[in-house]
Amino acid sequence: MKLLDQKVSLITGATRGIGRGIAISFAKQGSHIAFTYVSSDDKALALVAELEAFGIKAKAYKSDAGNYKAAEDLVNAIVADFGTIDVLINNAGITRDTLLMRMSEQQWDEVMNANLKSVFNLTKAAQRPMLKAKKGSIINMSSVVGVKGNAGQSNYAASKAGIIGFTKSVALELGSRNIRCNAIAPGFIETEMTAALDEKVIQQWRDSIPLKRGGSTDDVANLALFLASDMSAYITGQCINVCGGMLT
Repeated sequence: MKLLDQKVSLITGATRGIGRGIAISFAKQGSHIAFTYVSSDDKALALVAELEAFGIKAKAYKSDAGNYKAAEDLVNAIVADFGTIDVLINNAGITRDTLLMRMSEQQWDEVMNANLKSVFNLTKAAQRPMLKAKKGSIINMSSVVGVKGNAGQSNYAASKAGIIGFTKSVALELGSRNIRCNAIAPGFIETEMTAALDEKVIQQWRDSIPLKRGGSTDDVANLALFLASDMSAYITGQCINVCGGMLT
């Protein structure tokens, strides 16, 4: 029996990076996959084909998680297509990095909307089928920056810290209904985004981490898989760092 056999998972922002890694890991473990994207139709269709090769059902939905009505419509469409939602991964997010003295109101609002409001939107909508089923696992993607802060990222840090508080509150509200809610705080994860950085900068990051390497998308996906599965049935309201010891 696979860890997520026949479960239905909704993953936001899954066409690249951590979201893509989670989608592939979940499909390998038997989960049907509904995922969102905002721009590249070609990437979304390619991912659907890759996921379906594992013998599960997959479907891509072009949807803006930061839009309240769009989130409601998305969940209704997924329930119509798949029957329910067992696992929600709130992964979609953006950065608009700059020092506070230079940060515009738009840069603040864009990050809060995409990173934090999206988590509210999808969690509120997805709790309905979970409440009906009396079970579910909600996993919110925070960041070590939300735990410790970072210069030049006050908007991003605030959004990711907000996710941790939101996660703990939802865990308290929905625990009696057998719905769990946890957060993951990745550290320096090497993806296509970090590949654009100077190699010397990347190496400096690696050297500063106790495990002396950047994390992989699989490192994050493995924790998400555990939290989505029944192996973590007694874990809720937690924020778990995946950072190679960076915050130790």
